[in-house]
Amino acid sequence: MSRLPVWGIEMSGDWPRGWYSDEPDQSGAAGQRAQPSFTPSSPGPGPQSQGGYGAGSAATAGASSAAWPAQPPSRSGPGGGGRSGQPGWRRRWLRPRRVLVILASLLVLALLATVGLYFNLNSKLTRANVLVPASLTSAGTNWLITGSTGKLTRQQIHQLHTGRDFDSLSDTIMLLHLPGNGGRPVLVSIPRDSYVLIPGHGYNKINAAYAFGGARLLIETVQNATGLRIDHYLGIGYTGLVSVVNAIGGVPMCLPSPMVDPKAGLDLKKGCQTLNGAQALGYVRTRAFAVGDLQRVQDQRILLKAILTKMTSAGTLINPFAIIPAASGAASVIAVDQGTQLSSLVSVAFALRNPVTTTVPFGQFADITNVGSVVEWNSAAAKQFFGDLAHDRALPKHLISNTSVKGTV
Repeated sequence: MSRLPVWGIEMSGDWPRGWYSDEPDQSGAAGQRAQPSFTPSSPGPGPQSQGGYGAGSAATAGASSAAWPAQPPSRSGPGGGGRSGQPGWRRRWLRPRRVLVILASLLVLALLATVGLYFNLNSKLTRANVLVPASLTSAGTNWLITGSTGKLTRQQIHQLHTGRDFDSLSDTIMLLHLPGNGGRPVLVSIPRDSYVLIPGHGYNKINAAYAFGGARLLIETVQNATGLRIDHYLGIGYTGLVSVVNAIGGVPMCLPSPMVDPKAGLDLKKGCQTLNGAQALGYVRTRAFAVGDLQRVQDQRILLKAILTKMTSAGTLINPFAIIPAASGAASVIAVDQGTQLSSLVSVAFALRNPVTTTVPFGQFADITNVGSVVEWNSAAAKQFFGDLAHDRALPKHLISNTSVKGTV
C-alpha cells in the first residue's frame, strides 16, 4: 500500500486518485470522481519537499495546471457574466419589476415636487378685498387687469425714468372677458383718460378712481361704466413688470421704426430685438405718438401677450431653471382679489396667448375744465360692445380696433 503525503498527513493509496486534482480516476468508473470526506481548512505542517501543499511532487506532477476543480463563473460580481452575457448587476437593474418600481418612485417624487411648488407660489400672491358686490349679470368671467406706478425709491425713480414718485396712479387698465361658451377671449383696453362717472367724486378721468380709492373704487367705476360684473382682479406695479420680464430672459419685440422717448428712458432701434425689464417698462409708458395714449394702450396689450406667450411656451415650461424663477418672480409681485388662486392665473396666462384685442369704442378727445384732456367714449357703440360681451356674443368687426406696433414721432 502506497501512501501520499498531503498537508503532512499520510494518506492511503487506496484513496481514488484525482479527487484533489483534475486527474482522471483510474480506479473507478470512467468520468466519475470520488468526493472528499472532509474539507481542509488550513495547510498542515511539513516541508513542501515532502509533498506538502504546493509541492511539485511526482504525485501531483500531472495536475500542475489545475490544482482544484474548475469553478462556475460568477453571476453577481461586477463584470460577471450571466446567461445572456450581460453583467449580473445590469441584469438585476433591468428586470421589468424593478424598472417599474423606479419609474413609479420618480413619478411620485415629481408629483410631490409639483404640488409643493404650486402651494409655495400660491402663498406668494398678495390678496386684497377689492371686489365690489353688484346685481349685474353677465356671461363668462371678467377680469380687471391694472398696471400702476406703486411706491418707488429714489434710485428706482432715476433708473426707471418715472420723473417723480407716484404712489397711486394706474397707467394700464384692461378688461379681459373669458366667454363661458368656450369662445375666443377678448382683451379690452380702457384709456386711462376715459371720462367717466366715479362714485362719490363725479366725472373725472378713470385713473383718478385708483387715486381716490385704490383698486376697489376702480372696480366699482368700471362696473358702472361697462355694465359688466368684475369677477377677478389682477394688478402689477412698475418694479413687478421689470422683475417678471428679466426673470424670463426678456421679451421679443419687432418694431417697424425706432422708438425714442427720453422722458420714458426709451431708445429702441428698428427691427426685431429682445427687450429687458427696463426697456419693456419704457415701451409701455411712452406716449410719444400722434394719438398719444390710444397707441400706448395697444403697446400695453402687445407686451402683455408677448410676456405670457413666452412664459407659457414649451421651451420655458419644460425648463425648470426658467419657469421656476419666472413663476416665483411673478407671483411675488402680483396683487389679486381674495378669491383668486394660482390655477386661475395659469388659465388667464394661456387665454392671453391669442385673444381678440381692442380698445373700448371712443368718440373724441375733449378738454374739460379742472380735469384736462380726456377721451370720451362713443356711448352707443360702447353700449353695444359691452352688451355683446355680457351675452357671450361675437363682437362685430366694426367695433374692433386694430392692434399694431408703431414707432414714436
